[in-house]
Amino acid sequence: MQITDIKIRKTFNDDGPMKAVVSVTFDDALALHDIKVIYAKEKYFIVMPSRKNADGSYRDIVHPITAEFREILEKSVIDEYFKVLESAAQTEE
Repeated sequence: MQITDIKIRKTFNDDGPMKAVVSVTFDDALALHDIKVIYAKEKYFIVMPSRKNADGSYRDIVHPITAEFREILEKSVIDEYFKVLESAAQTEE
């Protein structure tokens, strides 16, 4: 499965941990929305779409099965997030 598109749908410039909401397309055939880019404990990572359970906990709706694919997905999304930030910074200059 190949990542064929990444769209940074929204960025957050406040001091909160959530930095962006992202959509990813796989094989030009499947779109996954609402992946979140989070910055906490001095690192960036992604959080998959989830829903709240009756007990107040959250459960991922979709998630990578292997650690290898999670790493690929996370790196790709975070790299695209930084490209968008860099492009926005250059536009402001």
